[in-house]
Amino acid sequence: MEDLTLRQNTLTTATRRAPATRLLEARRGPVQALARRALLSKFEHIAEGRFHLHDGREDRVFGRETPDFEVTASVCVKDPAFWTRVAFGGSIGAAESYIDGEWTADDLTRVLRTFVRNREALTGMEGGVGRILVPLQRAWHRMRDNTRGGSRRNIAAHYDLGNDFYATFLGPTMMYSAALFERADMTLEEAQTAKLERLCQKLDLRPSDHLLEIGTGWGGLALHAARAHGCRVTTTTISKAQHDYTVQRVRDAGLSDRIQVLIEDYRDLRGTYDKLVSVEMIEAVGHRWYDRFFGTCSKLLAPDGLMALQAIVIDDRHYDEALRSVDFIQRHVFPGSTIPSVGAITSCAARVTDMHLVHHEDLTPHYARTLELWRERFFASLDRVRALGFDERFTRLWEYYLCYCESGFAERQIGSVQMVYAKPRNRRAPILGRIPQHAAT
Repeated sequence: MEDLTLRQNTLTTATRRAPATRLLEARRGPVQALARRALLSKFEHIAEGRFHLHDGREDRVFGRETPDFEVTASVCVKDPAFWTRVAFGGSIGAAESYIDGEWTADDLTRVLRTFVRNREALTGMEGGVGRILVPLQRAWHRMRDNTRGGSRRNIAAHYDLGNDFYATFLGPTMMYSAALFERADMTLEEAQTAKLERLCQKLDLRPSDHLLEIGTGWGGLALHAARAHGCRVTTTTISKAQHDYTVQRVRDAGLSDRIQVLIEDYRDLRGTYDKLVSVEMIEAVGHRWYDRFFGTCSKLLAPDGLMALQAIVIDDRHYDEALRSVDFIQRHVFPGSTIPSVGAITSCAARVTDMHLVHHEDLTPHYARTLELWRERFFASLDRVRALGFDERFTRLWEYYLCYCESGFAERQIGSVQMVYAKPRNRRAPILGRIPQHAAT
């Protein structure tokens, strides 16, 4: 088990409130009443989905169910500080208020989906006095830039919460990325294996290949590629917890002769590889470093190499806006992170590499289902989570995080894609529909 002091320090960082937000907690009386009226006025614009609100003074119903959004959600305000936290702190204030138990929901994912679905109608919740906090939030986020040292600190803040913690909801595969549900009745483990196999097939992996993986996770892809396709794998991470776990997992599988596990920054990698894969690691790169990331990937690939990238993405229309703001995940869950857009990825690859895009596949609905299953497992394992030393505020933060992400994918505010890039001399056949399995020899 990881060092308890490190885990508790990481926990404190993850749940700390923004300084400016703390100043608002003392506001009471007339300011609270004004904040309440302002937010209720905004809620009147909800057009899709029914939203019940109870705050001890009255019960209100906003919006209505529609044929394509038959969702009803309920919120109970437990502490009137909720009104000022949201009015002055926007979406981050709402999240912090939930973490502190100032409001509850009968189905948090439905509540958040309703707000996402009515995003345009609720425009302004981040405005007004709340804009005072934006420069402070952006300054804090810039301080978490993904230099070599910054990347290690940011990764530790999220992934070094402990392998035992992540095992409570990821399950045996220990895959922390979108699964692929090829059948509706697939288990999470089956769907994660299907995702891994699809990536390997897209790369046309063969026993003669040397595969480089940037972003090891807990070793699931490296193990699958070596077992199912017989290739050599070099995989790298900058999380000590993940590195040590994967090394042991590879040793236990008897694959130490085929899998090398590094603890190196992608910027320090050397050598030439036939294939390259990176699964949901680019979100931790940071937009200032995209040129360096893709340039490095291209230089590491052989002239006929292939690169497979699985990424969380945001709509191109909202990308620039997202770069100018800081959201709940960046503030409280994954410091230094940035979600790219497909356009940002393709323009960067075109500008700094000689690779060209040969395949793009959308997995967005599969991520919503993945998160739903993670959330169910997380709640079923709350006793284990608490036994690891995590308190009620932490469990509420992770509940909010999982539901926040699930609602974003369900409403396509964010997406999940697999993209394949080819070097100039690669002649891989087009990837159409299901890919025939290439057996290892």
